[in-house]
Amino acid sequence: MPEPLVSAVLPAFNAERYLGEAIRSVLEQDAGPVEILVVDDGSTDGTAAVAEGFGEAVRILRCAHGGIGAARNRGVDAARGGLVGFLDADDLWPPGRLRALRQAFHAEPAPDLAFGRTVEFRDSGTEGPPCQAMLPGAALLRLDAFRRVGPFREDLRVGEFIDWMARARELGLREAVVDTVCLRRRIHSSNTGRDTAARIDYAEVVRQALLRRRRQEHG
Repeated sequence: MPEPLVSAVLPAFNAERYLGEAIRSVLEQDAGPVEILVVDDGSTDGTAAVAEGFGEAVRILRCAHGGIGAARNRGVDAARGGLVGFLDADDLWPPGRLRALRQAFHAEPAPDLAFGRTVEFRDSGTEGPPCQAMLPGAALLRLDAFRRVGPFREDLRVGEFIDWMARARELGLREAVVDTVCLRRRIHSSNTGRDTAARIDYAEVVRQALLRRRRQEHG
């Protein structure tokens, strides 16, 4: 049986500095067919030109700036593959990443999503040890499973994947974990998730998950 197409969704907002490296890290995967969808989230720099430089290897979707949740949703809506992976425009998929995660879907019963390990690194060359983290860039998902859970929330600046995973687990989606580094996450001054607004969004995600759990418990 041929491997199913993977749709790699790359949301990009003013990402000209790193986007080319991110795209190449997907193109260099050696396991089955991949389509690359770059969602230009209303960029005002050369993001679109970087993506266009890869020619037919990249499909570019343009939209008004709506944030990372909206950009990912736009990419999933356009996906043609049976499996979906995500990659932020400043991060990288390491070599062998796709092969390891594809293999997880050969198990019986097959999972709905699979995670690998993450390494955080800086442009200076320093990097941390591999760790298990619930990050979209370290995952591969069945498209039909994503649609059962529903789209990412678009009102959150950060925490949209944590919210999505909470809903996925409430539905009982099957998860698998592989002992392979599947994401290199770049740490720099512009990372989201470090300011007060980000902490407020995280708190809202936790609050909503608790409310859903209480509603389930009380029927």
